[in-house]
Amino acid sequence: MEHVHLAVEEEDLYSGYNDYNPTFDSEELENDVGFQQAVRTSHGRRPPMTAKFPGTAIGARPLATSFGARIPLASSMGRTMTGAVQDGAARPMTAVRAAGYTSSLTRGSTFDPLGQSRGPAAPLEAKNEDTPEEKIKILEKKVNDLIKESCMAQSSGALQLALEKAKEAGRKERTLVRQREQSGNADHVNLDLTYSVLLNLANQYANNDMFPEALNSYQVIVKNKMFSNAGRLKVNMANIYVKQKSYPKAIKFYRMALDQISNAHKEMRIKIMQNIGVVFVRMGQYSDAITSFEHIMSESPNVKTGFNLILCYYAIGDRDRMKKAFQKLISVPLGVDDEDKYLPSHDEADPGLVLEAIKNDKLHQMERDLKVLAEKYIMTAAKLIAPAIETSFAAGFDWCVDMVKSSQYVELANDLEINKAITYLRQKDFNQAVETLKTFEKKDSRVKSAAATNLSFLYFLEKDYDQADRYADLAMTADRYNPAAIINKANTMFVKQDFEKAAELYKEALRNDSSCTEALYNLGLTYKGLNRLEEALDCFLKLHAILRNSAQVMYQLANLYELLEDPQQAIEWLIQVLSVTHTDPQALAKLGELYDGEGDKSQAFQYYYESFRYFPSNIDVIEWLGAYYIETQFCEKAIQYFERATLIQPTQVKWQLMVASCYRRSGNYQRALETYKDIHRKFPENMECLRFLVRLCTDMGLKEVQEYATKLKKAEKMKEIREQRGKSGRDGSARSRREGREGSAGSTVSQCESKQLSPLSDSGRDSSGSSSRRERLSAKMRSLPGSNEPYEASSPKEIDASYVDPLGPQAERPKTGAKKRVDDDDFADEELGDDLLPE
Repeated sequence: MEHVHLAVEEEDLYSGYNDYNPTFDSEELENDVGFQQAVRTSHGRRPPMTAKFPGTAIGARPLATSFGARIPLASSMGRTMTGAVQDGAARPMTAVRAAGYTSSLTRGSTFDPLGQSRGPAAPLEAKNEDTPEEKIKILEKKVNDLIKESCMAQSSGALQLALEKAKEAGRKERTLVRQREQSGNADHVNLDLTYSVLLNLANQYANNDMFPEALNSYQVIVKNKMFSNAGRLKVNMANIYVKQKSYPKAIKFYRMALDQISNAHKEMRIKIMQNIGVVFVRMGQYSDAITSFEHIMSESPNVKTGFNLILCYYAIGDRDRMKKAFQKLISVPLGVDDEDKYLPSHDEADPGLVLEAIKNDKLHQMERDLKVLAEKYIMTAAKLIAPAIETSFAAGFDWCVDMVKSSQYVELANDLEINKAITYLRQKDFNQAVETLKTFEKKDSRVKSAAATNLSFLYFLEKDYDQADRYADLAMTADRYNPAAIINKANTMFVKQDFEKAAELYKEALRNDSSCTEALYNLGLTYKGLNRLEEALDCFLKLHAILRNSAQVMYQLANLYELLEDPQQAIEWLIQVLSVTHTDPQALAKLGELYDGEGDKSQAFQYYYESFRYFPSNIDVIEWLGAYYIETQFCEKAIQYFERATLIQPTQVKWQLMVASCYRRSGNYQRALETYKDIHRKFPENMECLRFLVRLCTDMGLKEVQEYATKLKKAEKMKEIREQRGKSGRDGSARSRREGREGSAGSTVSQCESKQLSPLSDSGRDSSGSSSRRERLSAKMRSLPGSNEPYEASSPKEIDASYVDPLGPQAERPKTGAKKRVDDDDFADEELGDDLLPE
């Protein structure tokens, strides 16, 4: 057995790393009785040191090593070691152990790495807000909050509130600076905060048009050398001088700002130079403006600068440079990618969702707006320079079209051709306009539809309704969803009095374009023609919600309420019409008629008189005013109105008779006699005039009485002969008709009936207006005294001064051109779109 060696347990190579000298233990000092006793007593009364081991307190104590035995050591106070426990488990070394983990537990304690068993942590000490530092921080936060509130108010449109907040922020910031100085921290001034306060205050002054205060605030910032890049604010100062129309100062400050901005900020410098060019244009210094614009076009071309350059060349009349500038304009790169990215791609899992997301995103909208702006500038420039660059505008348009066709704006060539036709229209050359538009019949559907729409409109204006209908059908065939073409088609149906078909077409136009106000207006007129007044009223009320200040819409509403027998509503709408068009004589006359119907003669007289002031040739207004003065026993004032009526209608004897009657009523018999004699010379067969001449001569004892009496008898005898002839003629025609019926001459009967009905059919459209006028005229004639009546027998109450509805049959025709005032032809405007009437 002596040769047998037992296997000895190998030592752990990693043992001992958690061992440490218990002298450095500080975590168990609370449990060290000796240490706690020493702390509670004074240093001089400490008990003497004792040791468990002989020798010195330290020298006799073996220390634990990584290879030696772990022997518990006594403390210097004779107490149990704090670095070991009674069961011999050593305390781990905190310098090398993992956080929250130890290989052995001490005194049976549980795993608590976060120290939760010790209870909640002590509360944090409350900040003392009375200290100067805390007061300064709180005040800085208030100033920043006020600046934010001011900016938010300005963005929401509350400019006055934004200014008040900016002023308050300025006051708080000055208080903050004083507090810093008092606390001795003047060197720690927050320059960024001061800059923000002053800049915001200056901006709010400028937004509220308080330009002197804004300039002073900007000047404070610019003169302070501690603010970096403050020179850029001279651009804002120059903008204020532009608003004040101080153009030389604006140029000066723009150039000062340009000098202080480095070449690294190229875009900022280009914008400032563009402002300089615009100010030179306003000053009329086109050569200086051209210099600025040419520099921009050479460095960073854009469509706005190119357009301004063309305007300057046009102002100085340089043809060649206009052409070159136009070529530069159409060659400016927009920076817009091609449309390939908006086409479906097979590489993506669901291309439909991607396309739907990017087709209406902000980027696409920006690209679309930029392209529309460029097209607008090109179209405007072409229309401007076309008549100036060549001997004729047609040659100029052709050159512009050729240039556009060879550029990236090929689609604009057709629009330029249509504008060429419009220019012919403005020059009253309708044949050339029609020929130009007819060249589009073989082109693509969009251009073809636009040209056909304009041709239909032209023929409609010329009242060639068949051609208008033909081209309207052609436009609808090319583009069924073109609301202008549908409206033209409906208008042709309207003038043919096919109201049902017209209403359907107007509804179709509204389905294609719900914002088409012309279709809604004409639909209301169509319902009015069908006597569906409630539906017409709904259409015009909807239209009034869209066009709040349209006098035509409000006039139609007033007319509909009048037809619905609601005169009060009609009066209110007419008053609204006058609030938009203060001097419209037709609306004033209509309002006077409504007040007259309500029995308010004074208000009626006021509006009739205003209508006469603005349009003294309306015979109905003149007649009412004359009758009003006769009724109120002021015959002298009525004379001037009837004399004006005589000038307007010199062949109507009734106005001259009314003048003579007014002289007679006012007692001026000599003047009345002269007037009657003058009437007799002009109308020798007028029996009423002869009767009054006989009576006046008799009463005045004049010798001419026998002469006039003889003429009166002769005239009466001639009248009886004419009446007898007419009666015999009617009897003979009736006898012949009876004989014809007895002889079974049916065709002759039908021809005779048609001849009798034809006059009625011709006058049937305005029977209401004509019949009322005839009744009024007959009443006027009846108001004149007879031969056996005294002079006062013709009472003024018998004079009919009723007013005729100014909306005659023409008011039911859809309108084809906007009118400046409401008149008899007040009907809806036909939609032309941007093709015929570009902005």
